[in-house]
This record gives sequence, structure tokens and C-alpha cells, in this order.
Amino acid sequence: MYHKQASALVLLSIALCVFGTAEAQPASTSNPLDVVPEKIPFDVPYGAPISVERAKGAIAAAVAEAARHDWKMNVAVVDSGGNLVAFQRMDGAQLASIEISQHKARASATFRRETKSFESGIQSDGFNYLLTLDGVIASRGGIPLIEKGKVVGAIGCSGGASSQDELTCKAGAATLK
Repeated sequence: MYHKQASALVLLSIALCVFGTAEAQPASTSNPLDVVPEKIPFDVPYGAPISVERAKGAIAAAVAEAARHDWKMNVAVVDSGGNLVAFQRMDGAQLASIEISQHKARASATFRRETKSFESGIQSDGFNYLLTLDGVIASRGGIPLIEKGKVVGAIGCSGGASSQDELTCKAGAATLK
């Protein structure tokens, strides 16, 4: 019995780390998904949509980072509503990754979180219910673009390993900080 309770507490700790560090009410069961947080995780307000110029700047920074490593990437920037604002496909980038980069950006903007949180939730934490949510992509490489504490869009990168996609996106997202 003690082992089951300890396992439940570990899962609860992981869930709170992945999906927000909100104060939680005590759980009446051992299922970490039954915990009711005090605040909504990832409750970042939406802001005005990113401009084309800012989107192009984020893409330029991401492409420069990818080029430094000789990675061939597709890079998409969407606005705060998940609508495509700008896109660039580097020479030789994988064709399938065109749509994947846009999907990562859209999921990141509309869910207001990095797509890495879905990857971790499913692969490490066993939150398979995430697979039932429309628009989710469980692969890192989608990062919200935050300006003055509001989501103005998101950047999505695809073409390499997910860790390469993520690093490329971080360079683009850094232009708004």
C-alpha cells in the first residue's frame, strides 16, 4: 500500500511540474489527474497578433541558427490565433516537415505552451489522454512567442531531430525577449 501511495505522489509531482506549478487541493484518489489545481496551467493571455516584420525577424534568427549547424529546417510563425503569418523552407529541407512546422507553431500558440510539454506528458508521464485533444503535436519544436506577458504568436521548426528543431525555435523566439 505504501508503494502505491508513494508512486501516486511521484506522478502528482511530475504532473504539476509539467503542466504548471499551481497550488493543488489534496487529491481524494491516487490518480494524479484527479488533482484540482487552484489556477489554470499556462494561463498566459493572448495578445495582438505578431506583425509580419516581427515574424520574419524570428524566422531569420531561427534560420541563421540552423545554418550555423548545417541543419535544413522549415520554420513557420503563426499569430496569436494560430494563423500562418510567415514561413521559410531552407534549401533541401524535408518536404514532410513543411506541414509539421506549421502544426507545431499552431499547437504552441493555441495551447499557450511549448509542444515539448505534450511530448513529455505522453512519453514520460503516461498522459495518453493528450492524444485525444484536437491540434496537439507531441514533438518539441513549437514555442510560444511572448511579448509583454502575452502570447502574440508561436514559432514552429521541423526538419531535424526534435532537439535540433527546439534549439532552432529558441533562437527565433529569443528575438521577442
